[in-house]
Amino acid sequence: MTTLSFSKDKIRILLLEGIHENAVASLARQGYTNVERLPGALDAAALKEAIAGVHMVGIRSRTKLTADVLDAAERLMCVGCFCIGTNQVDLATARAKGVPVFNAPYSNTRSVAELVVAEIIMLSRGIPEKSAKAHRGQWLKTATDSHEVRGKTLGIIGYGHIGSQLSVLAEGLGMRVIYVDIEEKLPLGNAQVRPDLPTLLGESDFVSLHVPATAQTANMFGAAEIAAMKPGAHLINASRGNVVVIEPLAEALRSGHLGGAAVDVFPSEPATLDDEFVSPLRGMDNVILSPHVGGSTQEAQANIGTEVAEKLIRYSDNGSTIGAVNFAEVALPPHRDVTRFLHIHRNVPGVLSSINEIFSTRRINISGQFLQTDGEMGYVVVDVDAPIEAGMGIRKALEAIDGTVRVRFLS
Repeated sequence: MTTLSFSKDKIRILLLEGIHENAVASLARQGYTNVERLPGALDAAALKEAIAGVHMVGIRSRTKLTADVLDAAERLMCVGCFCIGTNQVDLATARAKGVPVFNAPYSNTRSVAELVVAEIIMLSRGIPEKSAKAHRGQWLKTATDSHEVRGKTLGIIGYGHIGSQLSVLAEGLGMRVIYVDIEEKLPLGNAQVRPDLPTLLGESDFVSLHVPATAQTANMFGAAEIAAMKPGAHLINASRGNVVVIEPLAEALRSGHLGGAAVDVFPSEPATLDDEFVSPLRGMDNVILSPHVGGSTQEAQANIGTEVAEKLIRYSDNGSTIGAVNFAEVALPPHRDVTRFLHIHRNVPGVLSSINEIFSTRRINISGQFLQTDGEMGYVVVDVDAPIEAGMGIRKALEAIDGTVRVRFLS
């Protein structure tokens, strides 16, 4: 009989949106050479055609993996989001199909923090207005409303990886740093926590948002929060586009209540480079508008390419799901001298006993077993110390267990 085998060159991989070559290099080093790399995003129809038959797909922020698109990906086993966010993927549908989704939540931390520091300095010196007027032939040489950032107060909303690194950089410039977070966080340097958002807003010369996209953060910064800011203060949003309500921000900038703003993310962003960017903030000389490039540096993209590719490789090679955002996380050892089966199922009673019975009735010894559930889904990994031959019917038996979503075999 023929022994079952696992050939990496048969794994089809599609990388979209110009993902950094580090990802391709990392995949190639581990034997994954069947890679198609496209420079941009695809519309829904083209994406459904391209993703059919693909085992792994890598995307950035413009590609939308909707339920309809995922339905067309009949062989898809995992998704890599080569960015921080994953809101461009229907995570619930992916999980229901047994498809873990991985991202890179920390690799562009430094890039975002550096951009915010640069924007703080530019806003403090009134450079956006001076630059805009110089482009129109006006020579605004004045120190009026132009200040050093040393001694000014920066209020950070969300003291995670980016917020805390921004804190360190800002202190290096001599700024006073305060922050709020929904969780208790240990301050770095001389940063000080504030009990609530209104207190922070009333003290801050600059307010910088660094929160994730959740139901709680959607539109969390609206008219009331903007009104609570100090007159002449500046707002910076490099977090998520739906966090700040744009219309009251635009009104506060027009009225002079706020001295300026820097916005990198927006509630509605162009899907392609050819689409027009539309926003009430356009045309305002005291606003820095950037096209969602907070993490778009060569260094960040290189790091992201490596990080996400390695997560995809680990899942494909040995089934580890550490770093998945929609899946039970399991850290697995290498499977040397054993055969490994991965069983993804709905979290219903009796699955584990059914799996064990399949191997027991074939007199195959289980040398290792790992189980993790997350409420709705379960993930079982089984190592057996006998070679598995074609015709034994193990895969079919595992697939026939009630509640099974997906079965994978690793030699």
